[in-house]
Amino acid sequence: MTLNDDSFTDWKNREEIAESMIPMIGKLHRERDVTVLLHSRSLVNKSVVSILKTHRFARQIAGEELSVTETLPFLEALTTLDLGPAQIDIGILAESHRADDRGLSVLDFTAEAVAGATGANKIDRREPRDVVLYGFGRIGRLVARLLIEKSGSGNGLRLRAIVVRGGGTRAADDLVKRASLLRRDSVHGQFQGTITVDEANNRIIANGNEITVIYADDPSEVDYTAYGIDNAILIDNTGKWRDREGLSKHLRPGVDKVVLTAPGKGDVPNIVHGVNHDTIKPEEQILSCASCTTNAIVPPLKAMNDEYGVLRGHVETVHSFTNDQNLLDNYHKADRRGRSAPLNMVITETGAASAVAKALPDLQAPITGSSIRVPVPDVSIAILSLRLGRETDRETVLEYLRGVSLTSPLRRQIDFTTAPDAVSMDFIGSRHASIIDAGATKVDGDNAILYLWYDNEFGYSCQVVRVVQHVSGVEYPTYPATSV
Repeated sequence: MTLNDDSFTDWKNREEIAESMIPMIGKLHRERDVTVLLHSRSLVNKSVVSILKTHRFARQIAGEELSVTETLPFLEALTTLDLGPAQIDIGILAESHRADDRGLSVLDFTAEAVAGATGANKIDRREPRDVVLYGFGRIGRLVARLLIEKSGSGNGLRLRAIVVRGGGTRAADDLVKRASLLRRDSVHGQFQGTITVDEANNRIIANGNEITVIYADDPSEVDYTAYGIDNAILIDNTGKWRDREGLSKHLRPGVDKVVLTAPGKGDVPNIVHGVNHDTIKPEEQILSCASCTTNAIVPPLKAMNDEYGVLRGHVETVHSFTNDQNLLDNYHKADRRGRSAPLNMVITETGAASAVAKALPDLQAPITGSSIRVPVPDVSIAILSLRLGRETDRETVLEYLRGVSLTSPLRRQIDFTTAPDAVSMDFIGSRHASIIDAGATKVDGDNAILYLWYDNEFGYSCQVVRVVQHVSGVEYPTYPATSV
């Protein structure tokens, strides 16, 4: 047998193993509300090739590839346990067991690592929490996709309604067009599932989820209880109101909390999941998920400050163009954003640097920032230049950040890539707040420059949904909490 024959046989074996994992992953998700992860990446509803690719890129700090032959026994062990709702990372389980010297079997080690989700310790499956989307633009539609995806187990968050402008002036085919925009996206591709339109009842039905489309030009026009909606979390994707007074307009009958997908002003808490989401007070009704750039830079800033201390910093974002720019030169209230977005690099401002203080108050270092809009439709990069509290070297920083991305509490926010030819399109669909580009990282003594890719649409939307899950009370614990 030739080397190529061996490689092909190995691939077919791993393909067969990955195929056998799919029904186990699906059954755990549907019947027990357990989401199986591999180094913070969900394996639910993934194809055989996707599972293999996730294993290929989920590496240890030492750089060893993780194989399905290693993770399969831990998945099989999970199917034998009396599990309650949880997120369980079989990548961390496999690597932790490899490093453990107690000689425990896979089943015993797994049972010990996820003890908080088994037997008398397991939490009850909770009733779904109603969610309303106010606005159905770029972020609104991606958040909708995520909410529909997460409703597969019948628990968690339930998208009940979408509020859009129109009133009595909407076009006859308005509902059909909005459903089409949800079904197909030029950047993010096809919706994974089926979408139909119930025009008689003003509903979009996506993967069996009946979503009412409400037409209103002002929050005061809507009584959500009339649609059977109660105790809902409303996600405002319009950015029209950013202070407490304006956002309070959404606190109508049927709505309990309001989450803004833009930086909040005044005393509105700006939340970056993974960093300060645990500071949200239970009685708080209005909060913001800050900006996509704030979400991209704050987790790595926290990681670097925790390990090295940060004395000062500057962030330069090279940001994809957005809907508030013009396709061709035309009037715009901002100085430069009126110039053609797909034809120019446009210098503009970013509030991300100033927002750091709200999300990371323990960081005393001054952070400055600026931004350039460039002619790409999605994925941006933040160049974070830091003066550290002590000297270090590039290899040490990269080893530390790789570990943060794999096993730390920030592993859902921070990803890590060593690909030497990585470009922006490679990160479309990333569910992390930012991805550290190892090849571009520069360290010289107490100066470090990090290059942070981020899908400013989808990655940010994932952060929004995480915040909503947290405030809704349906954010289930993740096991193992850290590597053993």
